[in-house]
Amino acid sequence: MHAYANPTRFLAIARPLTPWLLGLGVLLVLAGAWAGLTQVPGDYKQGETARILYVHVPAAWLGMGGWTSLALAGLIQLVWRHPLSGIAARAIAVPGMLFTALCLATGSIWGKPTWGTWWEWDGRMTSMLVLLFLYAGFIALTNGDDGQRQGGSLSRGAAIYALVGAINIPIINRSVVWWNSLHQGPSITLRGSSIDNALLWPLGLTLLGFSLLFGAIVLMRMRRIIADNRVAARLRRLADEED
Repeated sequence: MHAYANPTRFLAIARPLTPWLLGLGVLLVLAGAWAGLTQVPGDYKQGETARILYVHVPAAWLGMGGWTSLALAGLIQLVWRHPLSGIAARAIAVPGMLFTALCLATGSIWGKPTWGTWWEWDGRMTSMLVLLFLYAGFIALTNGDDGQRQGGSLSRGAAIYALVGAINIPIINRSVVWWNSLHQGPSITLRGSSIDNALLWPLGLTLLGFSLLFGAIVLMRMRRIIADNRVAARLRRLADEED
């Protein structure tokens, strides 16, 4: 894990990897969107509105997966003091929040014709909204602490916040099982899928495509943070030399 603690070594991998993730992600998302809109039939109950699942499901996955990764980075920061863990957490927070917001927006759009309402305070929607607020709180916390002046590392409070917020992830996952809800139950589990295979295959394309785009965005943000840190370090050295 510490082999890539050196930012120069990390950047040697991140720079060439970023355009590959970005390009392949865009191609897969476009292919999945084309297939989902033109190559599969409408759902037998929900008709054409069910096609929004090809965006909604990846957005939900990445909102939850983003916080899981953020919490893991916080744990690494607390235990091993890995130099890049705080940078990774900061880089994950904004795209994680954006995908969570996209999940809520597409869910509301899907819910209006299906449930007859834009919003319902059921377990799944409420816990996803809590996740959005958790992201916003983490971003505000990391922007307000002194981590930016410490090479991008997280403060102890921010790292603990990330770990405590992870409690919400299993709540989101199990909310449709634990509470009576308008939201449908688990559609894809380890036992299989309740979605017909004729509708399911484009979801694999968009899920992988959006995941690759998420990875590309995180790498780009990490590279920018490292560049900003290096500029700040040079300015400090120049200021010290002038003094």
